[in-house]
Amino acid sequence: MAMPQASPLISFCDTFFTFPRTAIAMKVLTRTLNKADYEQLSEFRYQMRRFERFSEQAAQGEGITPLQYLLLLHIKGYPDREWATIGELADRLQAQHHGVVALVSRCEALELVKRKISETDRRQVEVHLLKAGEKVLARLAELHRAELRSLKGAFTIPQIDL
Repeated sequence: MAMPQASPLISFCDTFFTFPRTAIAMKVLTRTLNKADYEQLSEFRYQMRRFERFSEQAAQGEGITPLQYLLLLHIKGYPDREWATIGELADRLQAQHHGVVALVSRCEALELVKRKISETDRRQVEVHLLKAGEKVLARLAELHRAELRSLKGAFTIPQIDL
């Protein structure tokens, strides 16, 4: 079957959808990005980076690393319960399991979190916030809420066809 010819504004690209241990390629018809699209993408990434940099500085101001802040946030923010497993935290942080184990160990040393063997599945380790972790997280969350309010209108999702 012959491929249709693309116009200058339309191009074919390969899109890969990754599933465990497989990659499926599909041909997707997309339009060529124009200058305004690049400007929107650039502005979006700039605003994301500004917020990320603010977050890094706020965490460091509390004496913890940005990853430690994210760990505390993901424990507190895990849906429907007050704790999360190492595996769930690894997924939320998009990190390797062993890296999250080390991160939890550092937070335990600071008395921000504690590990607890699951009562329902002894193979699982639950990570719980301690009072000190709750206090640091509450202060940082308030700072982040104020920063997000200041970005209202500046932080928008690009309106481009991808």
